[in-house]
Amino acid sequence: MGSDAWVGPWRPHRPRGPIAALYRGPGPKYMLPPNTGYILHDPSRPRAPAFSFGARLPTQKTSCGPGPGHLVPARMTVRGPDGTPAYSIYGRPRHAAPLLTPGPGRYFPERAGNATYPCAPRHTIAPRNWGIHAKQQTPGPGTYTVPSLLGPRVIGKVSAPTYSIYGRSAVGSFFEDLSKTPGPCAYHVVNTGIYKSRAPQFSMLARTSLPQDNTLNPGPAAYNVDQHRKPRGWSFGIRHSDYLARVLTNADD
Repeated sequence: MGSDAWVGPWRPHRPRGPIAALYRGPGPKYMLPPNTGYILHDPSRPRAPAFSFGARLPTQKTSCGPGPGHLVPARMTVRGPDGTPAYSIYGRPRHAAPLLTPGPGRYFPERAGNATYPCAPRHTIAPRNWGIHAKQQTPGPGTYTVPSLLGPRVIGKVSAPTYSIYGRSAVGSFFEDLSKTPGPCAYHVVNTGIYKSRAPQFSMLARTSLPQDNTLNPGPAAYNVDQHRKPRGWSFGIRHSDYLARVLTNADD
């Protein structure tokens, strides 16, 4: 290509404002957020989870309320004890011992010394104790138990198939004692009424006793056969009601 090639409208010029290239320094790389740690991590980079050992939790209570053995007093209601006055007889209280309070003459203000009077500061040389740390109550890594990776019941892991060896069964094996097998006489005969039509069956019951009734029932002599009941009579009535209207036909016109 020749020197007359078109390179665009841009030409080298002096920058209009200050740029980072005009300053001497380590460069803009120190202003980027770090990729290590959990706090102030670069949001455009993947961040691994971070774990910490916390304090031991308090022991949970097994029960939060009274059990069935808790007996509610009979005088206790839903809104508290009932308002019925109750009285009791107590013994006569003993006289309390007198209070031995010291009087004004028992105090000595002059012996107070520096506690009540101003004095110059005094210093002592004591051992250094700021480097001694209190005993930490945080459990270590050995306190936590990791679930076992052996066996078929492993949580979150693929377990291999497991096999177990059982003992040899005596039934059906070559050394089974066939002389102990039950013979034909050991089985009971099946009733034919189970798999065939069963004939009706009857049973003979004992003789029932006569009913014993102590009520005064009328005997045969209490009835009179000569008296006949009057038969039911019939009467002639009107054919229709007197209030029934007459039917008018064309012939009546």
